[in-house]
Amino acid sequence: MSTTSPTPSAHTPEHAPAPTPAPSRAFSAARTSATAARVLRQLRHDPRTIALMIVVPCLMLILLRYVFDASPRTFDDIGASLLGIFPLITMFLVTSIATLRERTSGTLERLLALPLGKADVIAGYALAFGALAMVQSALATGLSVWLLGLDVTGSPWLLLLVALLDALLGTALGLFVSAFAASEFQAVQFMPAVLFPQLLLCGLFTPRSDMHPVLTSISDVLPMSYAVDGMNEVLHHADMTTAFVRDVLIVAGCALLVLGLGAATLRRRTA
Repeated sequence: MSTTSPTPSAHTPEHAPAPTPAPSRAFSAARTSATAARVLRQLRHDPRTIALMIVVPCLMLILLRYVFDASPRTFDDIGASLLGIFPLITMFLVTSIATLRERTSGTLERLLALPLGKADVIAGYALAFGALAMVQSALATGLSVWLLGLDVTGSPWLLLLVALLDALLGTALGLFVSAFAASEFQAVQFMPAVLFPQLLLCGLFTPRSDMHPVLTSISDVLPMSYAVDGMNEVLHHADMTTAFVRDVLIVAGCALLVLGLGAATLRRRTA
């Protein structure tokens, strides 16, 4: 008795249905803006954090000005450098703690479970804190130049540019190191390891060329060194110099590099 192969039923598909494609994780300006808006809404309800980011650097500059009240020239010599260093330190501290809270509370896990790419998350955080960095840098620069009498040869706008890039660099470093801390206390502990060596080697206390050759070589790869060099270029030169452009590009490049490393530290938990 011969057998014949069954013919497919009209109601039976010849091929299995194609799987539903996974949601796109490509970078999206809309999702990035939504993330930034959420972070800013949270910060709006935290006045202490806003005060730390915006008010404290201004108060430190005022204190520094009157510490050298009998020697205004000393304030001119180091005030420009600290105008970039203070925002970097405060943005590092605030960003690392705020981002750590998001990690430990599970907020980042829930965000990454949505159609939200790592680039959207990290860019959203950078955009939110970068907006506050712009306010912070503008206030500190205006206070130093027009109220505290900081004497700079170059344009105050160039001073503002370097201060803003320094604040953004602090933001990027804070986002990055938050991945390696399990508590807010540990996040604060990263400050001596990440920022203090740069503070000592950036040329604030002595010219980098006068240091031991090994320390000079180390300082050449630290971004804060170029932040201070850029401020000094504005302090002593009326026009934009080639060295200033180099310093600005290095600081900006380091900020982008660290933001990329920060995105790489984001982990999505799988079932």
